[in-house]
Amino acid sequence: MEMEFKELKEAIEKIELVDAHAHNIVSLDSSFPFIGTFSEAAGEALTFAPHSLSFKRNLREIAQLYGTEVSLEAIEEHRKTSGLDSFTSKCFKEARISALLIDDGLKLDKKHDIEWHRNFVPFVGRVLRIETLAEQILEEECPDDGYFYGSKSTEPPVWDLDSFTKSFVERLNSLVPEIVALKTIAAYRSGLDIDTYVSKAVAENGLVEVLRAGSPVRIGNKGLIDYIVTISLEVAVRRDLPLQIHTGFGDRDLDLRLSNPLHLRNLLEDKRFAKCRIVLLHAAYPFSKEASFLSSVYPQVYLDFGLAVPKLSVHGMVSSVKELLDLASIKKVMFSTDGYASPETYYLGAKKAREVIFLVLSDACASSDLSLMEAIDAAKDIFSRNSIKFYKLKIDTNSCSPQSIISPKLEMKEPDVQEDSSSFVRIIWVDTSGQQRCRAVQAQRFNRSVKKNGVGLTFASMGMTSFTDGPAEESNLTGVGEIRLVPDLSTKQTIPWTKQESMVLADMQLKPGEAWEYCPRETLRRVAKVLKDEFNLVMNAGFENEFYLLKNVVREGKEEYVPFEFGPYCSTSSFDVASPIFHEIVPALESLNIEVEQFHAESGKGQFEVSLGHTVASHAADNLVYTREVIRAVARKHGLLATFVPKYDFCDIGSGSHVHLSLWKNGENVFPASNNSSAHGISSVGEEFMAGVLFHLPSILAIIAPLPNSYDRIQPNTWSGAFQCWGKENREAAIRAASPPGTPDGLVTNFEIKSFDGSANPHLGLAVIMAAGIDGLRRHLQLPTPIDINPADVAATLNRLPETLSEAVEALDKDEVLHDLLGQKLLVAIKGVRKSEFEYYSKNPDAYKQLIHRY
Repeated sequence: MEMEFKELKEAIEKIELVDAHAHNIVSLDSSFPFIGTFSEAAGEALTFAPHSLSFKRNLREIAQLYGTEVSLEAIEEHRKTSGLDSFTSKCFKEARISALLIDDGLKLDKKHDIEWHRNFVPFVGRVLRIETLAEQILEEECPDDGYFYGSKSTEPPVWDLDSFTKSFVERLNSLVPEIVALKTIAAYRSGLDIDTYVSKAVAENGLVEVLRAGSPVRIGNKGLIDYIVTISLEVAVRRDLPLQIHTGFGDRDLDLRLSNPLHLRNLLEDKRFAKCRIVLLHAAYPFSKEASFLSSVYPQVYLDFGLAVPKLSVHGMVSSVKELLDLASIKKVMFSTDGYASPETYYLGAKKAREVIFLVLSDACASSDLSLMEAIDAAKDIFSRNSIKFYKLKIDTNSCSPQSIISPKLEMKEPDVQEDSSSFVRIIWVDTSGQQRCRAVQAQRFNRSVKKNGVGLTFASMGMTSFTDGPAEESNLTGVGEIRLVPDLSTKQTIPWTKQESMVLADMQLKPGEAWEYCPRETLRRVAKVLKDEFNLVMNAGFENEFYLLKNVVREGKEEYVPFEFGPYCSTSSFDVASPIFHEIVPALESLNIEVEQFHAESGKGQFEVSLGHTVASHAADNLVYTREVIRAVARKHGLLATFVPKYDFCDIGSGSHVHLSLWKNGENVFPASNNSSAHGISSVGEEFMAGVLFHLPSILAIIAPLPNSYDRIQPNTWSGAFQCWGKENREAAIRAASPPGTPDGLVTNFEIKSFDGSANPHLGLAVIMAAGIDGLRRHLQLPTPIDINPADVAATLNRLPETLSEAVEALDKDEVLHDLLGQKLLVAIKGVRKSEFEYYSKNPDAYKQLIHRY
């Protein structure tokens, strides 16, 4: 058969593999026994493992790889003398694995972190095990002797279901940028008959049971497991994350009867989660036929055959994969090694998978199920392409060398838009003045060249002002010189309001791969790297978007834009009028994986607010760009104009883009104090960071309040923060320390900057705020006394923030710290644009009325 299908065999051997499910490798001195990598058995049962068919075969394979005698002792001696890095490198090189997705929730003694694995594989992504995350959260405050309720304790409960849910969802959302998928091991704990409508009372009782058991926390209660899976699915749908589900066999902790994937029917029938991509792991062995059936009837169900290969006999491996393909689409079957503890498991998984897939596909060819070319194409799908599409990975599988990929960071890849002559791709950027602009190309050209090489753009584009499409005189940017707008494919989305088009955010590069120093997105990434490298911190941000909805009327032969309704703050009648619009805005944002927390009528006539969930700063800035696009576009569909101009009408309230900020470390919000010793309920790093922002706020205003019109908004008694001060839940202070519902008394989880407005470039705004916070951390700045009354009442004791754009630019000009962190040339361009803005609007005071068409 090998000679008959030589071309197929050669094609399979050449494929660079995407290993879609595996676990960490351990150190040589780990207590985990090397023999344990050959079997799922443990304890006394492990003594019988050397007599299984798979063990004998795998031992020979490893001995041949290392050139040793065929014995466990000889192989272990080779491992000791060679060193872990050496034989790990050999295993991965021979396996030809180009991408690796690691579930690091498996408890293994002295396991290496995910970063270590990047020494051997070009791309390594993280899979988050939800049960492990939940246990970590509960463990943080669970007493060693357990927590008892009622008569057994007089203390208040450490956790209730609401506080646990809040913490779990927040932690999960904060980790989304770092992961490629979620995973559940419910099969091990309580079985796959998951009730997605489990009541809160049942889940609360489960939480009590788990807490009573004490530390170490292990969640085994079915009600609580079902609840955790359900809220994780809600996040998965909202954030477009796939879910891996352990099915079928495993170690003795598992009740095999409860791991049959047919138990998942209720979950799969739940329409709330119909769009969540689900993969059944381990070929669901011995329920491979059942898994195949589910994949054939549920569009969201995919299959993975790791562990079944190579832990079964050859007959078992072949029959299991064949059973998967009996009903399931080839486009839905994926490879993984389920490697763990030792690199040899990766090698064996890859080697046997190639052999098994060859046997299965060649047999399919022999029986006329497939042609030879179809079989080759199927192999590429199974080993690589299906996983790339399912997990939305952006990887290069043309090389197996770790150096072949510039950065190991997780990146998502959207599928190409349909190559139709009517399909367009909008390439979006935001300039120095905060205006959102785009170039559009046909989908064919985008897929053929633009997504790799970008499109050209003049240097002058980052020097343009709000009043003319030409560069400001002192920006040092002219029409001489060109950059490339290179699409960031991780941001490419189908446009919700016109399905024939896509949109993508662009990076500004001198040439593909070489960043331009004026690029706002790169500036934010660069400053975020400083925060991460120096302090191991990540800044999260969440924006509140205030805007007016205006209608066009003709009065005395002149066109005017006036509010489309006149209700007060949080008016139900105002919301009634706007409800049809929000019924389009909110689903559109959710389709872009942008979390909407709430929306309501604001104080201005025809003014509304949409508040977004917090996420990592770079994603928050991207989300804000898309949010503005959605709101404007949906308003246009309804014959209205949506404007984010800071002060659209001098006789009405202004519009801000208040931003809430927090600091995270290892997926945990570290802004709140960890105990009651803090005077303000803020951790030391939180206080220093916020103190830096407060100190530099006059300079920051030149970037987050970039128009002369911005300063018409920032006035006392308007909740816009006119004085350089902070306060707890003080909405008149420039910086408000916030304690949202559910926060323990006295603690602060984030702070809000009131002066950020909708004409600001969000990436530059967050970059300058982060830079100021870094300075606060470096210098260990301390907060002044909080202001707990209206700052206007004690104005004589406070500094007034800049009252004009000119004053803000003057402050920025003197702020050497921000120049160093943001870059001298970029700051020159920003100051040049701002000076032109101030001069123009000083001479043309009514020109601000045209800003509604730009912001």
